[in-house]
Amino acid sequence: MPQPVTVGRLPAVNHEEIQERAARVFARVREAAERAGRDPSVVELLPITKGHGASILEAVAAAGFDRVGENRVAEADAKRGSLTGLDLEWCMVGHVQRNKAARVIRVFDRIESVDSLRLASKLSAEVEKADRAALPVLVQVNASGEASKGGFPVEAGPARVAEVCELPGLRVEGLMTMAPFVDDEELLRSVFRRTRELNDRCRLEIEGYAGEVLSMGMSNDFELAVEEGSTELRLGTILVGKRPGQ
Repeated sequence: MPQPVTVGRLPAVNHEEIQERAARVFARVREAAERAGRDPSVVELLPITKGHGASILEAVAAAGFDRVGENRVAEADAKRGSLTGLDLEWCMVGHVQRNKAARVIRVFDRIESVDSLRLASKLSAEVEKADRAALPVLVQVNASGEASKGGFPVEAGPARVAEVCELPGLRVEGLMTMAPFVDDEELLRSVFRRTRELNDRCRLEIEGYAGEVLSMGMSNDFELAVEEGSTELRLGTILVGKRPGQ
């Protein structure tokens, strides 16, 4: 039987510390965007707060962020229930099990990891059943070809993304990918580039697909992701610090 999730209130984190980290990250984002001739203002930071207690979420909100990323349904549900005074958008960034789809659409405001048509169809059905507004989603693509990563293969092209776009109850806002955890700059760039190119093709070939969100880059590779076109960076350690026990 699964153990109940407890949301501990760890020692308070000064929101100024989060602001200082964010300022350092934004400076690096600005430099990376300028190197690529991009407008840095189009790049957003998504604090990844999984594994952290309530104090981090309060600090993130106090520092001016209005969204957080989590990857465990039970943990996010417990946190959200204990932090009712915070006006945050809760983003699911991890793998979603289809048998948890109903709970997922209740706990999260958006799903950034729709990695299969079966999952997309299940989410669509649950949204329709709940009679709620369209659920914002990102389609996850596997641009690295790693067997350990989920998502639609880039080689399938816009056709697979179009199938998700056709489902009722979902609003496909763009793509998400995860690069390998390596130091090979050219490999990382190729993953980000292939995802951006797929997004460009989808915008041309899928009617009604805006493709405004391109979620690429994490704490170890976000500058390369910005240079290759990312509009959303999923940042954990570099922004909110190490998780307790890490």
